[in-house]
Amino acid sequence: MVLNSTIPDALTELYAGTDFSSLNWFEHQWVAWYIWIGNPIIATGLASFLLHEIVYFGRSIPWIIIDAIPYFRQWKLQPAKVPTPAEQWACTKQVLFSHFTIELPAIWLFHPTAEGLGMQTYQVPFPSFKTMAPQIFLFFFFEDFFHFVAHQALHTGVLYKHIHKIHHKYSAPFGLAAEYAHPAEVFILGTGTILGPLMYCYFTQNLHIITVYIWIVLRLFQAIDAHSGYDFPWSLHNVLPFWSGAEHHDFHHMAFTNNFSTSFRWWDRIFGTDDKYREYRARVEASKKAMKNATKEQKLEMEQKLMAEIEAEGIRAEAAAEARGLMGGKAKVQ
Repeated sequence: MVLNSTIPDALTELYAGTDFSSLNWFEHQWVAWYIWIGNPIIATGLASFLLHEIVYFGRSIPWIIIDAIPYFRQWKLQPAKVPTPAEQWACTKQVLFSHFTIELPAIWLFHPTAEGLGMQTYQVPFPSFKTMAPQIFLFFFFEDFFHFVAHQALHTGVLYKHIHKIHHKYSAPFGLAAEYAHPAEVFILGTGTILGPLMYCYFTQNLHIITVYIWIVLRLFQAIDAHSGYDFPWSLHNVLPFWSGAEHHDFHHMAFTNNFSTSFRWWDRIFGTDDKYREYRARVEASKKAMKNATKEQKLEMEQKLMAEIEAEGIRAEAAAEARGLMGGKAKVQ
């Protein structure tokens, strides 16, 4: 990395008293980045935006490749609905539009806000894993509940018709579609991702931005994988039953209703917003047992029939949600 003429001032102002010999390789690169940019606000804003773009599209690329390989259809939750290149490109353009109109302008406020609340940004060394792990879990917990509440609100009245409807364009989601949404929705649901760390920092005065970055990377992986449309035997929910994953969220897109949380299944179970999902899974399992000796084609036909029934119910529920937006909440599902 080429260092600029602001290095002496940056060293004096930002890293006075720092023992550079005690830092690891990654911490040295962190210092070099802030020194090279020379302005902590610009350095943090640029790093935050680049991190989001690289991770989001980097994690989406493997799912694009998987969608293009027929072998993986055996694990696709809705195998008859594979996104076309045109759909992938249309989705990418909308995602980039939201990133540049909402996230990029807002991200420059992050460093001043974070520092104002006591968050460490350019400082080294980094906190230990023992310190970061419980913080990241709390962020997952907070965001999951925030999303559970806000997501249900987005399914009502004008909020659905004019905002959330865009995200439900794909009844069979794919990785890139995780942030395919109206800019207002990106702002609303994105608040749950960043508000947790900001509140934690305000009350504890003990948070480093590197912990927030790790949290955001994990959150992006979770969101993209949940929209992937694939359920592998090694998928995380098969190891951690309370984890949502694609198998849980794919039903939400197919049926329009149920399964409003992001990372965990417990809020939907506690508040009963997974009743249709559990009924559907029971029907699938019962049908599989009844058709134990059926051919692969017959089993596939059965699964597609059940999916078609659920999707038809979802279309009616979506129409009712839009009608409530037009009629002041008086419409009912017929």
